[in-house]
Amino acid sequence: MPVNLQAPNPADLHPVAGVRLGIAMGGIRKANRKDLVVIALDEGSQVAGVFTRNRFCAAPVQVGQAHLAAGRGIRALVINTGNANAGTGEDGLQRARATCAAAARLMNLAPEQVLPFSTGVIMETLPVDRIEAGLPAALADLRADGWADAAQGIMTTDTLPKAASRQVQVGGRTVTVTGISKGAGMIRPNMATMLSYVATDAAVSPALLQPLVREAADLSFNRITIDGDTSTNDSFVLMATGQAGNAPVESLDSADGRALRDAVVAVATQLAQAIVRDGEGATKFITVQIDGGRTADECKLAAYAIAHSPLVKTAFFASDPNLGRILAAVGYAGIDDLDQSKIDLFLDDVHVARAGGRHPEYQEADGQRVMKQSEITVRVNLHRGSASATVWTCDLSHDYVSINADYRS
Repeated sequence: MPVNLQAPNPADLHPVAGVRLGIAMGGIRKANRKDLVVIALDEGSQVAGVFTRNRFCAAPVQVGQAHLAAGRGIRALVINTGNANAGTGEDGLQRARATCAAAARLMNLAPEQVLPFSTGVIMETLPVDRIEAGLPAALADLRADGWADAAQGIMTTDTLPKAASRQVQVGGRTVTVTGISKGAGMIRPNMATMLSYVATDAAVSPALLQPLVREAADLSFNRITIDGDTSTNDSFVLMATGQAGNAPVESLDSADGRALRDAVVAVATQLAQAIVRDGEGATKFITVQIDGGRTADECKLAAYAIAHSPLVKTAFFASDPNLGRILAAVGYAGIDDLDQSKIDLFLDDVHVARAGGRHPEYQEADGQRVMKQSEITVRVNLHRGSASATVWTCDLSHDYVSINADYRS
């Protein structure tokens, strides 16, 4: 069961002017399952994205990056679940291009104006014929209020759809930011998540969209981990239709730029945290906060060492306050000149370790009280400087093994 996560209420997901979404049952892996999504964008929309840093990236990632670089103006996204089209060589590239061509024919576009996305099992042939057969139904279903259904249509091992929405004032106009994501396992994105799509109707200078999507990813999807694996298909796309009627945002440092940035980051953060809350087999949502570092990068090293440790994660699952495992993880994080005699460790409000050793007033019963909670904050102060970093993760349970052992069945 997900940790304090509920399915989004469709009424809470504000439509974004210039964006329509449609879904269909393509039978890509299993029959009678919503597994094909099309996102259509009005002419004049801008699109930017960040993608997996896995060098064995999937065919749709390669094709999508090429289409973005072509600069023809993206007008549609086609997303399939059930098959990742990764590890498929030249044949996979041809099938990703065929997906774009099929959508382009039906929508009177150039193939380079379509971005393909796939998620699911790696190293299996993409059934592009089923995608082509399902596209007319997805296009017939296009509607502005299709966000909730689209969130369901991109799921794989997710137990719940994930969506978020905000409205803010930019240049005296109401601007909407709405997004969806999927992901529950194979999560340590290194830039984004498995798949996420965020749209806004704000008018934005074309030069700002890529920095904005990069910053949003760094503050949200780059701060989550479930199992430390980086997917072959990770993609985070930001779309701006410019239909809110505001004067174009020319700087992210202006008042309007900050308002838009904060809304995009808030939506991305909610989606990223939802992925962790729905982590495969997760029973606890854990915030790892590192303070007192010399740089944010070394703080992230320590945070991810804790968040990735199977020993730490299984201790959280068992509600076992074996908290020396956390100190050990900090020690091997890769901070070469770390002074262990300065480290403080807190578990929520409980001061566990002071100056590198057990706090004299720490009682294991206090640690166990916190460990039994469904939401826990681990806080470590390195006492080296003023930098900090936060990462979100979950515990590691028996169910994680079962889900991944049975994934292809």
